[in-house]
Amino acid sequence: MSTQTSELLAAAAPRTVDVVRGISDDQLDLPTPCSDYLVRDLLNHLFQVVVNFQDLAEKRQVEWAEKPDHLGDGWRDRFEVETGRLVTAWSDPSTLEGVSPGMGMPQPVIGGMALLDLTVHGWDLAVATGQPYHPVPEVVARLHELVEQLGPTARKMGVFADPLPTPIPDLAPDLTHLLTQTGRTPTWPQTP
Repeated sequence: MSTQTSELLAAAAPRTVDVVRGISDDQLDLPTPCSDYLVRDLLNHLFQVVVNFQDLAEKRQVEWAEKPDHLGDGWRDRFEVETGRLVTAWSDPSTLEGVSPGMGMPQPVIGGMALLDLTVHGWDLAVATGQPYHPVPEVVARLHELVEQLGPTARKMGVFADPLPTPIPDLAPDLTHLLTQTGRTPTWPQTP
């Protein structure tokens, strides 16, 4: 990731915020492309990502083991506020310097991971709840590099599933490739 991390986060954030705003309470128990997560679980995970990556921008330690429930009153508004804070947190160029003390990876990679989660989980939530999702092409192009870099380790850790074959002709090739490299079926829920 380059010094454009904050600009890419700023471009990606509204698309995911729109999806989150479009989720109705009666959709919270629907399945998602992340087989271990229902919509509510994935929302809570994405909330935790958005909050924790604010601290990671400041090179502070974060707690991943705790799994708070973020879906109380006003959660859609809070998600938008926290996502705005995430973008602001990464807007200082110094956030991209050095290595993350909590994650042990270069800060530009950490910023890229925030962008990846915001984008891919935005898609996950959109398809799970029947909403359109069109990520910014520049964001998707940048994420290809990151997924290629992180893929082997992410697969060993169970963060990504094994990559699936591409292409699937009626989807945007860049998004299709990004999704398949993280082990997602771009035509979910229909399986081949």
